[in-house]
Amino acid sequence: APTDEAFAKLPEGTLDALLDDPSSLRALLLYHVVPGDLASGDVLAAHALKTLQGASISVGAHPPSLNGSVGFVETDIKASNGVLHAIDGVLIPPTH
Repeated sequence: APTDEAFAKLPEGTLDALLDDPSSLRALLLYHVVPGDLASGDVLAAHALKTLQGASISVGAHPPSLNGSVGFVETDIKASNGVLHAIDGVLIPPTH
């Protein structure tokens, strides 16, 4: 999940546009969710992870990153519905 600081780094107007477009906001949020209960070691062992949005995100282990540029701030945060990994950027789903 992106931190508040990650959302603050989005270009001006992006967050407002997302809040005005529930479908795009839903797609963006689901692009940050992967089914399963994956600890950081499981995430880093994968080359790609399929998201609930339907597209995949790439995983790099050295340095640990998602889609080549988003890093991890904190990992393995236990939640009632799974495991959370805080990231320093917002992943933007691909458009078709």
